[in-house]
Amino acid sequence: MPRLFTALRLPPSIAMQLSLLKGGLNGARWIDTENYHVTLAFFGDVDRHVANDLALALGGIDRYAFELRIDRLDAFGNGKPRALYARIEPVPALMELQAEIERLARRHGVPPDRRKFLPHVTLARLKGTAPHEVAHFIHSRGGYTSPQFAVDGFELLSSKASIGGGPYITEEHYALSDFGEDEDDALEEGFGTGGHGGPVMSATFSSR
Repeated sequence: MPRLFTALRLPPSIAMQLSLLKGGLNGARWIDTENYHVTLAFFGDVDRHVANDLALALGGIDRYAFELRIDRLDAFGNGKPRALYARIEPVPALMELQAEIERLARRHGVPPDRRKFLPHVTLARLKGTAPHEVAHFIHSRGGYTSPQFAVDGFELLSSKASIGGGPYITEEHYALSDFGEDEDDALEEGFGTGGHGGPVMSATFSSR
């Protein structure tokens, strides 16, 4: 069974900025730069027939591209920090896309993640890191925020069962419509592909 989730990939310029934050934090296992992503919905281990149906259904999402930015660094775990992350500003377009993906998943029998959606990029897994060390690290980075960046699509990714952090395989890419694209162009480009931009369907899930 493939272990699946949907996510946004980061532009190389933003990923590079985040990679420069690495180092200087006790107990941190830093995520490789090429594995940075914003998880939209985690599906878990999915039957291959369900995976194929879900991959096709996601192609019907009909939304426009939008912009995001990282608005701060933070950590999960409070008194026992377990991960350092960069928080993504939760703009309406992002939250609506995530909610639509979860609705599609439920229709195909995939239970939703019980955790509240908090858009973020995991930067490091933490073990034995004290709260004051995390606070000092975040403060020393001067309240990092990123420039705005465009989101013109999302991906269906698969991963092997592991402790997290990749590598991830792109099973499908789903395009969102360009900013300012007129209705006629949108219909012409979307015809027969699903959505405004639509995916280029390539993956067929089989027993692995």
